[in-house]
Amino acid sequence: MSRIQARFAALKAEGRGALIPYLQACDPDFDTSLELLRAMPGAGADLIEIGVPFSDPAADGITIQNAAIRGLKAGATMARVLDMVRTFRKDDNDTPIVLMGYLNPIDSYGPAKFCFDAAAAGVDGIIVVDMPTEEADLLDNHAREAGLDIISLVAPNTSRSRLFHVLKAASGFVYYVSITGITGTNSASAEDLSKALPRIREATDLPVAIGFGISTPEQARTASRIGDAAVVASALIKTLAATLHDGKATQQTVPSVLSQLRELATAVRS
Repeated sequence: MSRIQARFAALKAEGRGALIPYLQACDPDFDTSLELLRAMPGAGADLIEIGVPFSDPAADGITIQNAAIRGLKAGATMARVLDMVRTFRKDDNDTPIVLMGYLNPIDSYGPAKFCFDAAAAGVDGIIVVDMPTEEADLLDNHAREAGLDIISLVAPNTSRSRLFHVLKAASGFVYYVSITGITGTNSASAEDLSKALPRIREATDLPVAIGFGISTPEQARTASRIGDAAVVASALIKTLAATLHDGKATQQTVPSVLSQLRELATAVRS
């Protein structure tokens, strides 16, 4: 059983959903993001999503775009991101780690090399935002051989036939993009989510994580109860960005993000 499967099975036994916080690698610098990564499980993270900085994101709003720029300026590379995960794994062998990013950095690194290096570093799954199912053969065999889950994305406007097509070979969990837009903008209502989830569950037995537009404790609680997990990204990045001085971390950076994460975790677990 993979770490992702084990974590969702344990949470199902507890009768609750998961909280999946997001951080951008090397934002605002390697050491600060590593400190946050190491502290997130203790603050309530059930799984952790790490963004791989990329210069030309298609799905990310301005908050995460700026975080990616800060990460790139701080020297983020794919090798550096994997080094962060490798260091995290020295002290935590249980918390699932999912990398989220775009195909270009993976292709530049080398698809096969990336999959095996990521798995060796301790990555459990990957979300490649701009890789449709029809192009997944670039990574699919390598990922399966390395033991990596390729997390599939579906959206409110994904048709029923497309859902079955996309999810027939999915693994790990399903990432439901709850709005038709970019990150950190609108939020889906509880009614919208309640209508969407049965359509997805008809096509797969995998857990469903709801992301894009989840920012408050109440929204996280609602998403984790209607689905199986709530992904919180832009809200945490906004908090981090507000603590920076001239783009650099301050004494408030890590404590502020972790305080917000604890509030989200309390809501999800209540």
